[in-house]
Amino acid sequence: MLRALGVALLCVQALWGNVAIAQQPSPVRAAAPHAAAIGLPADTIPRLRSGDPEQIESALGDVRVSGRSGTAAVSAIVELLRRGLPEPLTQAAIETLGDTESETSSEVVAWYARHRSAVLRRSAVSALAKTKGLVAVKALRAALSDSDPGVRGLAASGLGRLSAKDAVGELLVALEHKVPEAAASVGALCSPTECERLAKKLESLPFDVVTSGLSEVLVRPTAEVNDETKLAIVARLRAMATGEVNRFLKGLQARYPARASARVKVAIDDAVAATLSSPVSGGPETSP
Repeated sequence: MLRALGVALLCVQALWGNVAIAQQPSPVRAAAPHAAAIGLPADTIPRLRSGDPEQIESALGDVRVSGRSGTAAVSAIVELLRRGLPEPLTQAAIETLGDTESETSSEVVAWYARHRSAVLRRSAVSALAKTKGLVAVKALRAALSDSDPGVRGLAASGLGRLSAKDAVGELLVALEHKVPEAAASVGALCSPTECERLAKKLESLPFDVVTSGLSEVLVRPTAEVNDETKLAIVARLRAMATGEVNRFLKGLQARYPARASARVKVAIDDAVAATLSSPVSGGPETSP
């Protein structure tokens, strides 16, 4: 009898143990929302210093996959760029430094932003927008006057990404010199007076270029750009009374922040209604 009772007790304990295990979160399910960081293979830095192009290339690939976790290899990659590499490896090394987002690499990358090869200059300018810092901003400002349009465009976008408000004046000049990417950066960074300067360019520059910047202005917080400035921009657009304006404002309506200024929202809605029957230009639709 006692033996049977003992067996029964063991069965109950086993059953409760199974229930407890079933109630515990699965280690796999718990880890699923956050992918594990990919660390650098132990031999990455020795391969970077090997002098073998194939090993260097494979090591750069491992660093790129690691992203910010690859910062331990930054100094070795910087040294490679200072010594010089074949152009394909140079480009790969620059882009890898961009992926690590390490500001300590900005100085050497900025040097390549002045390289004779436009391909390398483009890679360097793109990387500087990620490595950040005063050195990066200075190099991007200089690149606004580069001979290559791709470099100029990437520099303009990079200055916006780095919130380089001191460069807005130069971005406005670049916009006048056929760097359309400058408009969005100006719109994201401009002071009210500078935003008004951007809006005036509707008189001289392509509509879709200028409005790529104005759309940024109109959705910025009131603390950055006051309602009066935004209302003046909407009024300027409304006065143009074209189908192009109507399409732009409809697109703006759809993305206007729910908690943004009600006054500006009403002005946009009224401008949409007022331009509803405006003549269509026949060009492709413009969206903010």
